[in-house]
Amino acid sequence: MRILILGAGKMGSFFTDLLSFDHEVAVYDIDPKKMRFMYNTERFTSLDDIDAFDPELLINAVSLKYTLEVFDKVLPHVGKNCIISDISSVKSGFKEYYEKSGFRYVSTHPMFGPTFANLGQLSSENAIIINEGDYMGRIFFRDLYSHLGLHICEYTFDEHDQTVAYSLSIPFISTFAFAAVMKHQDAPGTTFKRHMAIAHGVLSEDDCLLREILFNPYTKDQVSQIRTEMKELIEIIDTKDEDRMQTYLTKIRKNIK
Repeated sequence: MRILILGAGKMGSFFTDLLSFDHEVAVYDIDPKKMRFMYNTERFTSLDDIDAFDPELLINAVSLKYTLEVFDKVLPHVGKNCIISDISSVKSGFKEYYEKSGFRYVSTHPMFGPTFANLGQLSSENAIIINEGDYMGRIFFRDLYSHLGLHICEYTFDEHDQTVAYSLSIPFISTFAFAAVMKHQDAPGTTFKRHMAIAHGVLSEDDCLLREILFNPYTKDQVSQIRTEMKELIEIIDTKDEDRMQTYLTKIRKNIK
């Protein structure tokens, strides 16, 4: 299959490496320096190159801020039989865009990043496939993700954004709060060091990805929930209410079983 990947960033490079030995792959990016270490693939910096390549599958791997903008620029240069796709972490507005585009489409979200995950061992990671897209497109990505050993879930566009808001925004916000009050520790305890390692991992992610997760339309409700819980905890600490503290600890232990 002829596959065009838009964007030579971390995820674009990952998919290029993954697909280039079994398919005819090309990468399009306006910055040629990003593609200088890519092998076994064609490298495009001109939209005219896309016309000649005539992809059968297009994977849009640019950051969320530019995903639809790049689609607008590239779609006039691909044939109507091409399946278009994205791997964005937030899907708000994508369904409407796809349905108006006139193209067959598939939307997925690998729930890991090259910065934080072990790409050589992904069996403990997850991927989401949107169940509202093209059947053959979904089959392609299901086979691809299954080959990587990923656990696969299928959601609607809306269900995806709700899931991401819960599974990513809560740990991100918790990490931000930890880092925001950080002070140097000469003798950190084990728990502190573990939290520090998590903070380093999260904050080493691309800033665009962090913004994408936090600007998910469902994130605000999750943050508000954290604020409510913190308010209750502060009240318990202020009053030194041991019975209430025990009830609170019992509640949160049940949540993580």
